[in-house]
Amino acid sequence: MPAPLDACACPLCGQPNQCAMEAAKATGQAAATCWCVNVSFSPELLAQVPATSQRQACICQACATKGTHA
Repeated sequence: MPAPLDACACPLCGQPNQCAMEAAKATGQAAATCWCVNVSFSPELLAQVPATSQRQACICQACATKGTHA
């Protein structure tokens, strides 16, 4: 049986993803706007997420912005 998915961990690196929505679920407090609303996730980046984690856990900010140029 596979380990349960940690929705608060990045599916790419395993570090905390700092998802405001997951924090709201955990604390029961209203969610602040999440950092991810200001980031574009490329199809190539999303394709790296394992199938079992797709739409289950958020990519962290470090992985989302890795390799992008301002």
